[in-house]
Amino acid sequence: MASGEKKKKSRAKKIKKTAPALAQSPQPVSPALKKNTSLRLKQATLKKLKIRAIEEDTSVQQLLEMLVTNYLNNGK
Repeated sequence: MASGEKKKKSRAKKIKKTAPALAQSPQPVSPALKKNTSLRLKQATLKKLKIRAIEEDTSVQQLLEMLVTNYLNNGK
């Protein structure tokens, strides 16, 4: 494994360990009930998203889930 890949995984683990559950989440969902997906974002957009997640003391996954849920519930 290249050192760049190790650094990325290490950073992801640090973010995941330090990110608490969002207060807006009604109830925690078992990881077994969740499904994986992937998406492509512009590099600058992803960087801003990661920074925003860190600033809000959460993870990119939790932030995206909250945004998608709000979008689906509010129809906007």
